[in-house]
Amino acid sequence: MRPLWALIIYTVVVFFGGALLAPWLYWLAQHFAQSVPKVANAPFHRFMDRSFLFLALVGVWPLLRALGAKSLREIGLVPPYGQSRRLFGGVFAGFISLGLIATMVLIGNGRALVHGASAGKIFVTILSAAGTAAEVAVLEEILFRGGVFGGLRRIFYWPMALGVSSLIYALVHFLQRAEPTGPVAWNSGLLVLPRMLAGFADVHALVPGFFSLTLAGVLLGLAYQRTGNLYFSIGLHAGWIFCLKIFETFTVHVPQSAVWFWGTGKVLDGWLGFLVLLVTLAVFDHLPGLNRRPAVAISP
Repeated sequence: MRPLWALIIYTVVVFFGGALLAPWLYWLAQHFAQSVPKVANAPFHRFMDRSFLFLALVGVWPLLRALGAKSLREIGLVPPYGQSRRLFGGVFAGFISLGLIATMVLIGNGRALVHGASAGKIFVTILSAAGTAAEVAVLEEILFRGGVFGGLRRIFYWPMALGVSSLIYALVHFLQRAEPTGPVAWNSGLLVLPRMLAGFADVHALVPGFFSLTLAGVLLGLAYQRTGNLYFSIGLHAGWIFCLKIFETFTVHVPQSAVWFWGTGKVLDGWLGFLVLLVTLAVFDHLPGLNRRPAVAISP
């Protein structure tokens, strides 16, 4: 029961601790508003997100130590030498899968390209998308695949751990943005937290968006399972995020288009995205950079 209690404590600390930490981060940003006006003017939900992520990352290693991990290699962090094929194979797979969805959406008139963007805006957007993709992919793969999936498979057989960790991954990304109804107080995060779950009451948002995110978590977890480290997963995740940011910035909604099928700028909230991810899963063994010989023992 000790591993299960470690996971429960970790979850409580991340969500409730993050809800309590967020107001203090908000007030700190207001104190230094003249130096960091962009941060200070950010909506409160961004401070909630950062608080969750900060505590989750800080707690990953203590959690894995409690679950029996003895080295960073056991959570997929191996030296990068010789891992370029896996990393760029993942990036390539991400480009192809999400690029296919984007192309089909544009051909089907689900969304339309934005015309007249300046060369400067294109360059800045690409640079920003690449930076965001690299940062988010590394942090989230360490957290969700190395930490959550890696921890769960020390308790359960890996297919069950993969399913549960993928559901957790989807749940966290499905939290709604919510703001306090009044001035930020010490308990604002706790009051906002239940409202962040409101998305699960919206069936149209839940299906197929939540299923698509779960399937994405399965693909990322399988990559870790097959290769024994996080490089392919990081590349795949980064490729997805980069394509998503570019698509969201340079396309617009087409009135009366079938959003339920084509999705919005988020790409994966339509049935087309879900179907393409299913196809990606079907051909997963043939993607470049994967092999069937994990570098680290992973069964409990």
